[in-house]
Amino acid sequence: MKTVAAISTAQAAGGIGIVRISGDAAIEIAAKVFRPACGPGIERMRGYTARFGAVYDNGDRVDEAVCLIFRAPHSYTGEDTAEISCHGGITVVRRVLKAVLAAGAEPAGPGEFTKRAFLNGKIDLARAEAVMKLIYAGGETASKAALNALEGSLSRKIRAIADALVACSARLAAYVDYPDEDIEETGAQDFTRALTGAKAELTQLLEHYETGRAVMEGVDTVLVGRPNVGKSALMNLLAGFERSIVTPEAGTTRDIVEQTVNLGGMVLRLADTAGLREPENAAEHMGVEYAKKRLERADLVLAVFDGSDVLTPNDRELLELCRGKRVVAVINKTDLPVTIDVEYISCVAAQTVEVSAVSGSGLDRLADAVTRLLGADGFDPGAALLVSERQRACCRRALENINEALEALSNGVTLDAVGVCVDCAVNHLFELTGEKAGDAVVNEVFSSFCVGK
Repeated sequence: MKTVAAISTAQAAGGIGIVRISGDAAIEIAAKVFRPACGPGIERMRGYTARFGAVYDNGDRVDEAVCLIFRAPHSYTGEDTAEISCHGGITVVRRVLKAVLAAGAEPAGPGEFTKRAFLNGKIDLARAEAVMKLIYAGGETASKAALNALEGSLSRKIRAIADALVACSARLAAYVDYPDEDIEETGAQDFTRALTGAKAELTQLLEHYETGRAVMEGVDTVLVGRPNVGKSALMNLLAGFERSIVTPEAGTTRDIVEQTVNLGGMVLRLADTAGLREPENAAEHMGVEYAKKRLERADLVLAVFDGSDVLTPNDRELLELCRGKRVVAVINKTDLPVTIDVEYISCVAAQTVEVSAVSGSGLDRLADAVTRLLGADGFDPGAALLVSERQRACCRRALENINEALEALSNGVTLDAVGVCVDCAVNHLFELTGEKAGDAVVNEVFSSFCVGK
């Protein structure tokens, strides 16, 4: 396999930049560009050791650096690996990479280092997918859940389910191979019990997928309401800085203003929209239409109302637009006397919270309401969790096969047909962990990775 290299730190200025080289010739290539300040060359270094020196490109000194050596198989990729750490100016890091490529390495593709770790048996496919979730985790809960997946919680659970199904399949095969031995009633009950247990485990994983996705990936959230109810002020409160313009004039917000915020451990991809009312000009008309479209596709709606005013026709229209969606009604301006019909609003919205975007009061209650509505109030980041749509699809197909097997058993279908269903379920679970995943599946998984990881 070719030796590859890439910048493994962010493509921006920082204290340190790292160029990673992995493959059979990694140490040889690193030795061509890195000269230790003293002692023998890095070819003689043991694994898990470092040397201070400098990087050279065609004889020109590029930067001071530290070179770390990891010997196969005790490295992230399972291959010989060298990591050159230099000063983090992007120009310097790119010059180091340029020197490494000129010395014989080839550019690494997206996720190539983690892909090599998978191909070399260092991690399975489920754990590999958790790597990117950990990198992009936007909150502490998401980070804990991704780390737990990276450490193998899902892989262990899937393996346990697969092992139970494999044992069931082996017993079914034994009955098929010895047809003269009629299946006993207790045998049928054992098969049903094993399959029902696997069904329950997979069903639980699938039921928690949407909540886990919301925690780990964030939630597409829209702020909607008529003009001057305080949407932009609430956006600024949640963002922690002046993200949206706030003025007493109605219709200030015309375009969609977006910001990712962290609320009670949940990451919200928040969009502040134009006030919903009869538009007065073409620009405002476009803003209102954008707001309605964003509301339609949002996973979570924060519908904002002026608590110091009565319900208006625009408020009632908004409530109708929100029917059937996950909605938190935010009664704003509670620093003033509340006169709005809260009871009517609560009949439509799943959660209703009173806040003051000016003083910040009620923000904790809003966080609790969002968490409850998303089903994350009892979320356990230490539990096994499906972290991708691919994993969910594998579990769904396995569950379908198990249901077919149970139906076949109850209808008295021949045991070889039951065994085929069970074997198909096992194969889908092995595809999830990568034990039987084809090249197309593996390539698709790693295509979404960033270069350098």
